[in-house]
Amino acid sequence: MRYDLNLLPVFLTLMEERNVTRAAERLGMTQPALSNALARLRDMLQDPLFIRERYGMQPTEKAEAMAPGIAAAIAELDQLVLGQQAFDPAKAERLFILAPNSYVEFVLLPGIVAKLSERAPGIRLRLVPFGAELAETGVSSGATAMVLGRIVDPAENLVVQPLMEDGLACVVRADHPLVNKRISRQQYEQLRHVNVLPPGRLRAGLFQTLQREGLRREVAISVTHFMAVPELVAATDYCATLPAQICRHLARDARLKVLAAPVDLGTFPVQMAWHVRYRHDPAHQWLRELVAEVARETVAVKAK
Repeated sequence: MRYDLNLLPVFLTLMEERNVTRAAERLGMTQPALSNALARLRDMLQDPLFIRERYGMQPTEKAEAMAPGIAAAIAELDQLVLGQQAFDPAKAERLFILAPNSYVEFVLLPGIVAKLSERAPGIRLRLVPFGAELAETGVSSGATAMVLGRIVDPAENLVVQPLMEDGLACVVRADHPLVNKRISRQQYEQLRHVNVLPPGRLRAGLFQTLQREGLRREVAISVTHFMAVPELVAATDYCATLPAQICRHLARDARLKVLAAPVDLGTFPVQMAWHVRYRHDPAHQWLRELVAEVARETVAVKAK
């Protein structure tokens, strides 16, 4: 019997998403095309595979049993085929799906895109949300090529590589009536704060650090992205505690000033992770090195 191997990534993505619409978006397919692929999968595997329920699609017992073997087979096939391919970045035509958190989007992504434009203009990127959990990014199945951010509790089939460390600093408006060249512990606790709640575990790290240091913070407003902070801080007497690399960018805004935190808030890691199936993929290896290069250069600029 001849099998359509193109259907297997569809199966694995549906196993993760449990939703036809979201699976189609991740795979870059239309919903009708994915529904058609699911029908062919059901015919090929002689099983319904997924049963519609109120809150999504639940895999059948057979689908649950087959998923690990199918994932392993695709990984082995990728290593066999991709590992033999030569890669010329200047001539390559390829789409990579990445899941960066909002920190990486702000700090590293511009440098990554600039280098790709110069060295590999045929390589395209598509970003998907980092999400609250790694499973939501698609990296565990290999549908997403790489996840970038703070990696917590990675699955056994993921390779995690450290990229850099960053610290925390404070930003207030340049003509703040209460804060001059430094911010004291007392001032920090008296001010009202802008709190950033991006998806993922970055936010938990700051909460835990403040708690460990016994530093109180009155939150006036919580936002979902770092990009919302400059306008809010410039228009109020609020303070924001942000990653130092983001503060370095905000320091260019004449309306704002960046100050050291009143106590040492430590550092947090920035990492990248990918499925083991990409370990020997020359194109993926090249992209990983480019991302690491951008991270090294970012740290070097901060050190100057």
